[in-house]
Amino acid sequence: MTLRTGHTGLNVTDLDRSLAFYRDVLGFALLAEGKEDDRRYAFLGDGGDRPVLTLWQQAGGPYEGGRAGLHHLAFTAESVDRVREYESALRAAGVQFAHEGIVAHREGSASGGIFFHDPDGTRLEISVPEGVQGAPAPHAAAPTCGFF
Repeated sequence: MTLRTGHTGLNVTDLDRSLAFYRDVLGFALLAEGKEDDRRYAFLGDGGDRPVLTLWQQAGGPYEGGRAGLHHLAFTAESVDRVREYESALRAAGVQFAHEGIVAHREGSASGGIFFHDPDGTRLEISVPEGVQGAPAPHAAAPTCGFF
């Protein structure tokens, strides 16, 4: 049996704010939304009818990277140019980045991307498997996606 990721669910503190970020800045499509005060959620897709990301308004505080659980959520883009487009949109939205510009996954790697945080501080990555040869690696001896 081979398992694949079905969707990723994130707890958020403010569904409206997170929905605006993931839909309006990152481009996910809203598939379904629950609007009851104590049961607010959103299912987001990538153009099809299958959820890719679900947001659940049930967090009492921001993301804490030092706790067990989700380390970061990584998305793959179709090209380095597309990563740059996301970077521009994220900067225009005032998003906090972990590193300046596109960085390599490790020293000498052809893969890499951008590393940033969502409105609740959840660590996110948008990367490509190739095309970033020569980009700096923030941590020469360790994977970039592991330490941000």
